[in-house]
Amino acid sequence: MNLSEINWDINTAGTWPLPIKAAATLLICALVAGTGVYFDTLDQLAELESTEQKELELKQEFEGKQTKAVNLKDYQDQLAQIEIQLHEMIRQMPTEEEVASLLVDITQTGLASGLEFRLFKPEAPIRKEFYSELPINIQVIGNYNGLGLFVSGLASLPRIVTVHDVSILPEGKEGTMLMNAMVKTYNEGSDTAKADQKTQRKGRR
Repeated sequence: MNLSEINWDINTAGTWPLPIKAAATLLICALVAGTGVYFDTLDQLAELESTEQKELELKQEFEGKQTKAVNLKDYQDQLAQIEIQLHEMIRQMPTEEEVASLLVDITQTGLASGLEFRLFKPEAPIRKEFYSELPINIQVIGNYNGLGLFVSGLASLPRIVTVHDVSILPEGKEGTMLMNAMVKTYNEGSDTAKADQKTQRKGRR
């Protein structure tokens, strides 16, 4: 078959040899299929991939929610326990009326431990979000055992008292130590106290 003898005019395609007709038909089908894939199927494949990714995310979200649902009772128990501990800590904070007596308790704890106070200076309250911090600068003199008893005694007070910035240096005669420290207690604040009192009244009804 001599290709140069074929009339390639599209209007005379009916006279083309059978192999040429078959090749042209296959070429046209391939072009149509390729055009369909490019303009339609590729978008569908991209949409399918996006849908599969969304399905994976939804499965992961469902598994996370299912895990939370299974452990919901444990979470509720933990929350209830945290609330109990929070109320217990609030009750350990002195009210405004109790601060003065707490300061007396701190000095009495030091004197009972055999210490001598050189400085006992309450600083201005530091307001936090839910409470006020009440710092007290102290300076006491005594032996090492007395200092240990004092710190231990502060921890045993019924109200929350913490010791910070401790510095211990030898002072004067042998065995005498000078301790500088910042003692802090925490006031629950009037708003918190009123809310807690209302909660307690409701609980009694």
